[in-house]
Amino acid sequence: MSSTTGDAPATTGDVSPSLLRRAIGASAIGNATEWFDYGIYAYGVTYISAAFFPGSAEQATLFALATFAISFLVRPLGGLFWGPLGDKIGRRAVLAMTIIIMSIATVCIGLVPTYDSIGLWATGLVIGLRMVQGFSTGGEYGGAATFMAEYSPDNKRGFCGSFLEVGTLAGFSLGAISMLVFSLVLDTAAMESWGWRVPFFFALPLGLIGLYLRSRLEDTPVFREMEAQEEPQEHTPFKDLLTGYARPLILLFGLVLALNVVNYTLLSYMPTYLEVEIGMSASDALLVPIIGMLAMTVLLPFAGALSDRVGRKPMWWFSLIGLMVMVVPMYLLMATNFVGAMIAFAVLGLLYIPQLATISATFPSMFPTHVRYAGVAIAYNLSTSAFGGTAPLANDALIGATGSNLVPAFYMIAACAIGAVALYFVTETANCSIRGTDIPGSEESLRNLSRDVSTRPPGGPGPHTT
Repeated sequence: MSSTTGDAPATTGDVSPSLLRRAIGASAIGNATEWFDYGIYAYGVTYISAAFFPGSAEQATLFALATFAISFLVRPLGGLFWGPLGDKIGRRAVLAMTIIIMSIATVCIGLVPTYDSIGLWATGLVIGLRMVQGFSTGGEYGGAATFMAEYSPDNKRGFCGSFLEVGTLAGFSLGAISMLVFSLVLDTAAMESWGWRVPFFFALPLGLIGLYLRSRLEDTPVFREMEAQEEPQEHTPFKDLLTGYARPLILLFGLVLALNVVNYTLLSYMPTYLEVEIGMSASDALLVPIIGMLAMTVLLPFAGALSDRVGRKPMWWFSLIGLMVMVVPMYLLMATNFVGAMIAFAVLGLLYIPQLATISATFPSMFPTHVRYAGVAIAYNLSTSAFGGTAPLANDALIGATGSNLVPAFYMIAACAIGAVALYFVTETANCSIRGTDIPGSEESLRNLSRDVSTRPPGGPGPHTT
């Protein structure tokens, strides 16, 4: 266990508003850094494929998308390593390491010589750096969501957690806008020669800012409370997780499957889809999702706050069912013209927001404190590896095999159906305390928290409930 200074507060209710804002910023900046990389890679894939991969333009693009997917295959290893470590030594220490590794690897991609210069070494270096990114990212999201959830008041966990996804879309949009601006300002030759590299260098200051913010915070109140127990329970997070919490692991896997197939199909693959399959110009194909994502960013906190009032599950039901009903009509509309594509993306983005806004409050609340980081990191990254990062490649391959431009829509429907099955069995945890070693919202958790209230000395802090 890591050492802490002073007495740990008993609940997240003891956190001051200024400290809570700093914790939100420290969590969100890491997610922004992670998704900044996805944005510049996804929106610069035509330049990256030409620079690092052999073959025709179509073959090189397929290789580039496959390399994008390869980094996701490493993420479960990162989750297996960083998750249990975060439950042992603390959330803050691990998050400080993951953000700096992630940002340095992104910068290094911008420094790799081209395939024309060093041949397959260029391809190998890019693949290796994407794997480093995937390994560090395997600990980033689960830790950031856990950090955010454990700092947030129970009755505002949805609102506070939504800012982690504001970081997601802000980072992705910043990466996309950076690539778009350089492509508009520079001529084609300059862009292909060196212009596409510049956005990769922006990841270093983002990482350093995140490292600074995280290093100046103490670990979460919930984790410090567990450490400060008079007789702390010895535990091995990975073993405890597999032996006692298989059910939430499986349910989280199903939810993440739906979430990330929609996410990577709608955000990462969309520019390639609009340009290659629909025939839009490169600038229009970049502009449609950028405008949509900026609008989604503004709406996320409102959706998070709504989930604190109505619950997480109603938000997810609305999103999953809405997407299954509307995705095919919207993809048909998308193929008409630029305006149709804007409207279709806006509708799908609005339907996706209730999922995106609530995951940082929902997922950590499915596990108790002593296995929370490991549980979220492992299940999230296993599902993302299998069905999230591979979504652009799968959609591209299936469109080629079937000849149907509606493949992404059918892929989303299947994923949302699986997510709906998982959601049915998930426990509602809005306004529930996430303290202790019981699953939040369970009868055991409520009973033990009530016992804490009855046995706590007068004037002592109580469990954070609403």
